[in-house]
Amino acid sequence: MSIVAALRAAFAAEEPSVFVTITRALGSTPREAGAAMLVTPSQFAGTIGGGRLEFDAIDRARAMLVSGETEAAMDVPLGPAIGQCCGGRVELSLRRADEALLSELETLEAREKAERPLALIFGAGHTGRALAAALALLPVRVRLVDSRPETLVGLPEAVETAAAALPEAEVAGAPAGTAFVVMTHEHSLDFLIAAAALARGDAAYVGMIGSATKRERFRRYLADEGRDADIARLTLPIGGAALHDKRPEVIAALTVAELAVCLLSDQQEKLIDRFATRNGRCHSAGVRSTG
Repeated sequence: MSIVAALRAAFAAEEPSVFVTITRALGSTPREAGAAMLVTPSQFAGTIGGGRLEFDAIDRARAMLVSGETEAAMDVPLGPAIGQCCGGRVELSLRRADEALLSELETLEAREKAERPLALIFGAGHTGRALAAALALLPVRVRLVDSRPETLVGLPEAVETAAAALPEAEVAGAPAGTAFVVMTHEHSLDFLIAAAALARGDAAYVGMIGSATKRERFRRYLADEGRDADIARLTLPIGGAALHDKRPEVIAALTVAELAVCLLSDQQEKLIDRFATRNGRCHSAGVRSTG
């Protein structure tokens, strides 16, 4: 449950709560400044990093609920004194939750969701659905596209769906920095979609499910259009080559790791050899990798 949802539930139950935020993180710390959690007398949502740091923060927050305090602060060195060896230092702000806080958090949540990078998945077969469900747990906007409406039911609420007669048309409308993952029920459609995504030049990631044989066929497809160099910017097979496991859930898990690096890293162009295959690369802002 998100902090906003937990706070709404606390208000509905007339249960008091305290909002705990990391205001400053120095050195090696389990979470960054801005990480937060909500503490009620019996539950908590969110995390500031776990361990003794979080345990002590929860204890302090619940003491506030008993005493009636509205604000407090903690300055915690992460050393032997609290049984954590991170070596850094964390400063915490603790604030009694009220309607004004809920409004602030709702605004921040809406802004964060609007700014999330998009993962556009083509193909709602077993692997496409597994990938969409796994990605829905991350701070990523997930959109699953298929021409067959019956394949787009029973998915997590966070997954957007589009029953498109022409799935390739979705490529043109995607924002810059989108990750395109192609796994439809037709190789010819896969090639059409992937070629369109690569032609944009501003994708964070373009990946296709398949084998070395499929990769070579696609290279020839691009070569016929005078675009054979584009193959260097394609991740195929998705999910890397280190684990040869064809189960949909396994492929999805490995692909989520690739997408998280490409969509959530602030230094994606500086990272080298991100995946267990030499074809795994991120691309952004029109920068074309040479593989």
